[in-house]
Parts: sequence; C-alpha cells; structure tokens
Amino acid sequence: MKIILTAVNAKYIHSNLAVYTLQASAEKAGVFPEIREFTINQSKDSMLRSLFLAHADVVCVSCYIWNISIVEDLITEYHKISPETKIWLGGPEVSYHAEEMLEQYPFLDGIMKGEGEITFRELAVYYQNQENGTEGKTLEEIHGITYRDAEGAIKSNPWRPAMDLSEVDFPYANLKKFENRIIYYESSRGCPFSCSYCLSSIDKRLRFRNLDLVKKELAFFLEQKVPQVKFVDRTFNCRKDHAMAIWKFIAEHDNGVTNFHFEIAADLITEEELKLLNTLRPGLVQLEIGVQSTNPQTIEAIHRKMDFGRVTEIVNRIAKGRNIHQHLDLIAGLPYEDIKSFHRSFNDVYKMEPEQLQLGFLKVLKGSYMEEMKQKYGLLSQSKPPYEVLRTNWLSYEEVIRLKGVEEMVEVYYNSGQFRRTMKCLSQEWGDAFDLYDRLAAFYEEEGLNGVSHNRLARYEILYLFIQKWGNKEISYQDLLIYDLYLRENVKSRPSFAPDPSEWKNETKQFFMREAKERRYLKGYEAYDSRQMAKMAHLERMEDGSFVLFDYKNRDALFGNAAAFSISQDEIQ
Repeated sequence: MKIILTAVNAKYIHSNLAVYTLQASAEKAGVFPEIREFTINQSKDSMLRSLFLAHADVVCVSCYIWNISIVEDLITEYHKISPETKIWLGGPEVSYHAEEMLEQYPFLDGIMKGEGEITFRELAVYYQNQENGTEGKTLEEIHGITYRDAEGAIKSNPWRPAMDLSEVDFPYANLKKFENRIIYYESSRGCPFSCSYCLSSIDKRLRFRNLDLVKKELAFFLEQKVPQVKFVDRTFNCRKDHAMAIWKFIAEHDNGVTNFHFEIAADLITEEELKLLNTLRPGLVQLEIGVQSTNPQTIEAIHRKMDFGRVTEIVNRIAKGRNIHQHLDLIAGLPYEDIKSFHRSFNDVYKMEPEQLQLGFLKVLKGSYMEEMKQKYGLLSQSKPPYEVLRTNWLSYEEVIRLKGVEEMVEVYYNSGQFRRTMKCLSQEWGDAFDLYDRLAAFYEEEGLNGVSHNRLARYEILYLFIQKWGNKEISYQDLLIYDLYLRENVKSRPSFAPDPSEWKNETKQFFMREAKERRYLKGYEAYDSRQMAKMAHLERMEDGSFVLFDYKNRDALFGNAAAFSISQDEIQ
C-alpha cells in the first residue's frame, strides 16, 4: 500500500508542518507514507508528473487558502491519469464544507476534518488492512471524516474530539529534509480570542504541549543550529507561565544563530516578560503583533479584545531595546472601518515605527463568523480563494484599489528596509504617513509605473523623481537615498542622480592607506591591506563635503545593515 501526503507550499523556503506530523503519526502505527512537496510557483505538469510516477494507491492533499485553487486543478487532472488512486483532502480550507467539496468533485473519496493526526493514522491503517485482508476499523468507525461509501453516497462522521497536544509526534527527527527552510513548530493549539474573521476562533479548546517536551525539542533545534523556528501558536503569550518558560529556555541556550518567531498579543505582555525580552540577544526573537485596527467600534464588531494604549506602550518599550524585530499587522475591509478610519489606524501603527508593517485585506473564510455577517455588513468578497474583500458598507471598491496601491508602496519603500532614512525624513516632512504612501501610489499610477518589474536601483530613481516633484528642495534627499543604498550592499552600479565617485578617488585612497596603518574604524580587517579594505568597505562623500564609511563586515542584527561612520573632511585629509 503506497500512500502519498502532498503539500503545495507558497514558497520553497516554507515547509508543511501538517504533512510531516501526519507522516510521523502514521509511522507509529506501522504505515509509512511518502511526502511530495511542491510550491504554487511550480507548473501543474511537473506536479502531475511527480505524483503519477509515484504510482500511489492513496493521495492525501493538504489544503489552505493560498493553494486550494491549484489543488483543485491538480486533483482534477490527476484523477484523469490515475483513476484508480484514492484521493483525500484535509486542512482548514476544506474542513468546514466537506460535503460540498465531495458533491463538486465526484471522484474525491473523502475529506479529513479538523485535527488530522489520529484521523489520518486510522485511515492509513484502514487502507493497509484492506490490502492485507485483515480486520480493523471501517470508514464508518473513523471519526473526523466525510467520505463516499461503496454506493457513492456521501456520509459525514462526527468530528474527532480534541487530542492531547503532547501526544502529537515530533516530525523533525531528520532535519536534512529541511535544510535552508523555515522550521514550523507548535507549542499550543486553539485561541482564547473570538476574532470573527479567523477560523482559530472556532477552536476554543486551548491546549498546551508539555513544557519538558517542548524544551527537549527546542534543544534539538538549537543543537542543530537551524536558522529559524517559527511558532504557529495563534497567541503564543496567552498563558504567561508557558511563554516565560520558553523565552527563558531559548535565552539560556541561545546558540547565537537560531531565530525564533512568535505571534503575540502585545497588550498581554507583563512587566516580567518585558524585562526578559529586553535582555535577549539582538536577532534571537522576532514578534508578530496583530493590531488589525485602532477603531474601537471595529474592534468590538470583530469580537477582538485589545487595549491599543497598552499595545503602543509595549511596542515602544520593546523598540527601545533595539534587539527584537517587530512585525505589526493591519487589516483593511473590517466592519465600521471607512477610508478615514483606516487612514487613522495606519498612522497610529506607523508612528510606532515597527520593523515591518503589513497592510492586509480581509479574507472572508468559509466557516467564519464574518461569513455569516456578509449581508449585514454589505460585504462582497471574491468567490474564489483567497476570498478577499471587494467592498463593504463603509469601503467602496475604488477605495479598496486605492489601499492596494498604499499596500504596494509600503512593501517596497518601508518593509524592504532599503529606504529607512529617506522614508523617515519624508514622512516627518509630510506630517501624515498614510498621505505620503497614498501620494506615492498615485505618482506610480500617473507616471505609468505600475505593472512593471522594477529592480532595486530603479526604485531609487523613481523615489528621487517623486521627491523632486513633491519633496522639500531644502532637504538633501540625494544624500539620504545614497546613504540608504549603501547601507545594504557595496553596489557597483549607481543611480543617475548620484555623483561620480572618481571625484573623491584620491581621498578614498588616502583614507584606506591611513586606516590600514591606524585601524581607527574598521574592526576585523587586520588581515587585509588598504586595497583589499577599499573593496570590502565603501567611502561616500556627502553634499556638505563630509564622508560616510560603510563597513560591510560588521552589520546590525535587526536589519543586516552595514555599520556606518560619519567622518569629517578634516579626518579624511
């Protein structure tokens, strides 16, 4: 009996925790399914070829909002070339409308609903027993499935009770499969909140993995020096003792390499937790904080609990430590949030200067409370995944398009981290961050720049043109742009507005000859002579005649930016 677990991930760097956990669970029962992982960027032909050549008896596919359209196409074509293979689906995108999926796709054998570890194990054993002619549970006796019986009738068995999270098998015994990929890990399931747009709010059975087990598994990741462990816990810090124990453990066993990502509720952070977080190595931890909106009426309507004043205080206090990357989220299209309200929410969050600000759009998920409220809210969304909002009683489609433009500009000019100084100065000059990104998006539209793949230098050129038209001519934005450019890398190609570096060629030569002797700025370059140092670092002259030295051997932990030193003209000579 050959069973294939199939995942279609968003990117190669991602891994699918679900299929590896299901594999480990089945192996416990003596069934050894294989895994086939693809990405949404792969061609359908390459996926079909891989599945066909596997010659599987059963194929089970993990379904999410980002891959369901591809999965539906894939299984439709796969059934044509392998009609005898049993096809099962599972995951949040099919669990809540299983009967509808079986009606829509007559060749589907069944859907695994909700938590799948035990369900898949029993299903795998069922098929193995069928092949061996041995007795065991029938399909009618397996909880957590909706299936097609021998006569083709659709049957729905009861949902499986929530399992003890400590009984979930550890899927990472062989880390060679996960080289250069993010490790996903869960220490809890369920969520204490009831956000109306989220399927996690359906599961109120908040469960935690045994801390001794968690520490043992985290120690394994640390010993193996994996680059990143991303916790998938919906609200990691909803139980203080659990969060504190894990944060203390990774602090005490920090290997100087591994980064841990947590999704938290900032307003739940206590003074004790804050004190601990402020002591962590820069880059050890990154935090994702879902603000979603700062409109109190909106927060109440989506059944969310949040003290935004406390969120602001905590985010600002964490930021002062300059050791933790903070990622803050907003959602456009929520009830009672019109364009003016979202404008305020954006500015409220932007003022906190997080390392990343994600502007997302409401997705009306099947089975969510938000889906039930569509008529009341005048909520129109896309009929196919990702079911994204098109308009609401408070937000027109034209305004959604406008916000899409703002989102793109935020991704390019803020979240990339490539324009930090320039955008900070621009937003201060503008006095309204939302207006700045809105105006920048309009500039792209007016100049016919949308729909074009721009390289990094082109983005600098475009921003310079925007500043020439809309910026303050008394501010040296040219210096700021060049500073931002060289913070990331010692680029050889320069934008057209940048001066010719040959103008200070002699000063550069003299500086590095002097630095090779005196070692005033560049630490860790002792083995290099002046010519080698000149290639490894960069000296840039500013408009006022001063210089900036960029040291690429020494970078900050949060952004990866080069260390930079301001040097007066007198020091150069």
